[in-house]
Amino acid sequence: MKFITAIFLTAFLAFAIGLFTILPWWSFVITSFLVAMGIHQKAGRAFLSGFLGLFLLWAVLAILKDQANDHILSMKVARILPLGGSYWILILVTGFIGGLVSGLSSVAGSTARKK
Repeated sequence: MKFITAIFLTAFLAFAIGLFTILPWWSFVITSFLVAMGIHQKAGRAFLSGFLGLFLLWAVLAILKDQANDHILSMKVARILPLGGSYWILILVTGFIGGLVSGLSSVAGSTARKK
């Protein structure tokens, strides 16, 4: 139950801090750290919950923004990067980068907590 709560709380707080503040794109690192400190889990589970929370959030947001413009921009960016012009791979890479940063922040939060 703590694992699912951590996933949803990580995604919700990252969305809220991105929506209601003027902080930079990496400000979700702070929320992931705090969620991992507040909901204590082992380092592996903390990484996975932080990773999944941000991966799902960024992938869903990227899909919604991408469908709004008929994949025009994402296909051009996917052609510039070595992705073969596939916008789906670009969305997965975007989610993976956000998930990786959030997961590492969650591990730091989990290990920084006093036992």
